[in-house]
Amino acid sequence: MSAAVVRAVVVDDEEPARELLRALLGERGGVDVVGEAGDGAEAVRTIDATRPDVVFLDVQMPGMSGLEVAAALGRAASPPLVVFVTAYDRYAIQAFEVSACDYLLKPFDAARLDATVRRVAARLRDAGATSAAQLRELLRLVAADPAPLALKVDDRHVFVDPRDVEWIEMDGKEARVHLVAGRGAPLVVRESMRSLEARLDAATFLRVHRSAIVNRHHVREMQPWFKGEQVLVLRGGARVITGPTYSDAVTRLLVGKGR
Repeated sequence: MSAAVVRAVVVDDEEPARELLRALLGERGGVDVVGEAGDGAEAVRTIDATRPDVVFLDVQMPGMSGLEVAAALGRAASPPLVVFVTAYDRYAIQAFEVSACDYLLKPFDAARLDATVRRVAARLRDAGATSAAQLRELLRLVAADPAPLALKVDDRHVFVDPRDVEWIEMDGKEARVHLVAGRGAPLVVRESMRSLEARLDAATFLRVHRSAIVNRHHVREMQPWFKGEQVLVLRGGARVITGPTYSDAVTRLLVGKGR
């Protein structure tokens, strides 16, 4: 008798990423993609409507994040398995391995996806392995809010959620901290790039130019520029040119790793 087909929902705010995952699952076989979503709110509705066996869930999405979607699923009596699709650092990955069904570290290939699908199928055969308690434990391990970033602006200190920082540029002796849309105007601080870089999470923030630091989760695309340099197009529309001596940072951006 043939093995049961796994019913899956794919959630990612980037349509090309959804298309790639859908194509790889289709080539492998044994998985029926019964729904997909481009944001967290749509994901919750789609999962509720389709009742899949597994959700391939992007962690970093604007608005309702993948972790918030997982939290909503964890309130159900019998939530689906969750496979996180992530660019998180090795510490978060260790947490995923403790409690999630599996994770896919971007970029991944067909062989890694095949291993994930086999793991999902094995977990589905073991009905006792899936529980809301496990999903809640996962969230406890990885969903803690990051510490606020304290920035001295004029004669006051402003506390910013690091996730709201899109990029930072140096302008003379001042740094201009650009926030995501809806979080306010850029903050001007008298602090060196070296000092800011040391206070930021290296798994999230990359120094790509002597005058620029970017939040990797807000980079939408990368385009070639002159002499091997690149233009990073951010989700907010800014274009940041990488420096010639920062090729290692560009490589880390491509392979999804921090320092």
